Amino acid sequence: MRLVLPTIREGDVTVRPLSVRDARSLEAELRINRRWLRPWEATNPDGVVGYDTRGGIRLLQAQARSGVGAPFAILVDGEFAGQLSVSQISYGSLSSCAIGYWIAERFAGRGATPIAVSLVADWLFMTVGLHRIEICIRPENQASLRVVEKLGFRYEGLRRRYIHIDGGWRDHFTFALTQEDVFPLGVRRRWQEGQANPAAAAIPHADRVAAGIA
Repeated sequence: MRLVLPTIREGDVTVRPLSVRDARSLEAELRINRRWLRPWEATNPDGVVGYDTRGGIRLLQAQARSGVGAPFAILVDGEFAGQLSVSQISYGSLSSCAIGYWIAERFAGRGATPIAVSLVADWLFMTVGLHRIEICIRPENQASLRVVEKLGFRYEGLRRRYIHIDGGWRDHFTFALTQEDVFPLGVRRRWQEGQANPAAAAIPHADRVAAGIA
């Protein structure tokens, strides 16, 4: 199933398909925001390897053509501000995916990330027809935890040593939404009309202790 990625706008935030033409902007933002992003970046457990930005974007585009992924650029006031990637797309009886994202430090706190996540989530539910969307977040990443809280994602559990991040295997908290959770408003309207329940993302004390942040 080939995915045709949309361009979606909400106020000063635009989410559009990631392009090879974004490679220079992407490299610049990753360099400028190195200290800001490093604690949350996936790393290779076998050691540092070279990365071809244009080749990486082409790989993500190929995944969209195969229907298993969807790479987006996040723009704020027309300026490249971050990236949102949909991965692990499956259909049929599972019908689910995972979302990951990052935003440049100078755009943090302006609401761009929850807007971008909600716009793409609604596309995945309403157009692609997926049933479940998952987001996994490091326990220390307070900014990302606020995003799922705002959007009313439901906390589903602690995954121990789940992803290799910043040089080591790191625990992650898992959050999810299903179509039933957001029907009939959708993710964006449910949030913006005050219908999303922040308490759904509450993390049990036992899991906070296990993750070392209690």
